[in-house]
Amino acid sequence: MTTRTCSSPVSAIARSAALIALFVAVGAAAQPVQIALVRTPEQAGMVDIRSLAPDIDLDLRYAGANNFTGRRVPGYDAAKCYLLKPAATALARVEADLRADGYGLRLFDCYRPAQSVQAFVDWTNDPLEQSRKAQQYPGLDKPALLGGYIAQTSGHSRAATVDLTLVDCRSGTCTALDMGTDFDFFGPRAHTDAPDVTPQQYLNRQKLRQVMGRQGFENYPQEWWHYTLTPEPDPHTAYDVPVR
Repeated sequence: MTTRTCSSPVSAIARSAALIALFVAVGAAAQPVQIALVRTPEQAGMVDIRSLAPDIDLDLRYAGANNFTGRRVPGYDAAKCYLLKPAATALARVEADLRADGYGLRLFDCYRPAQSVQAFVDWTNDPLEQSRKAQQYPGLDKPALLGGYIAQTSGHSRAATVDLTLVDCRSGTCTALDMGTDFDFFGPRAHTDAPDVTPQQYLNRQKLRQVMGRQGFENYPQEWWHYTLTPEPDPHTAYDVPVR
């Protein structure tokens, strides 16, 4: 059972201030990132992808329990995909191109609130929660996930990064292509160019990289599902608006 805690305005402001400090401190070594003090996705310039691609397939894992934490992730109050408008527009073009050939996209994650990123970090520091280890990080201990797989700040919070896969819709029912691992599998086999996948799995990953690349999305090599629009529309701004 999932429970929620209501926050007072003061505690909400304090949380936002703490998250801003975290983003600035971590980003100082690379590029400074500030959390925008906005209340809604619309104020941030985000749009719901379904407003541009009504039939795009959604399997938004963090809005439910089917993810590596084994529970709904704080910050995800609805199974919706928000992105800054340039990213959403580019992604809708990818979907349209694929649909013309009988294929499509299935989205696992889009914009990710900063509080959700912190929830992931907190999860790695909980040694007792191991419910999904066999499925998603069988070869690693939780502390080893920090850095390469779970970051203290995430590009997803800048609302131009997506996690996704390809689906084959030619039979009328959309079925995910075999990519060799599930989404959020933490290990070398999830690397886009992993040598120990089958030839067909490798070709499926390359097909995804090609169709995304044509619209300006760049892959993160350690995760075959992870793409960021380049150049990013606003690389110095992150958000902490809940997905509702």
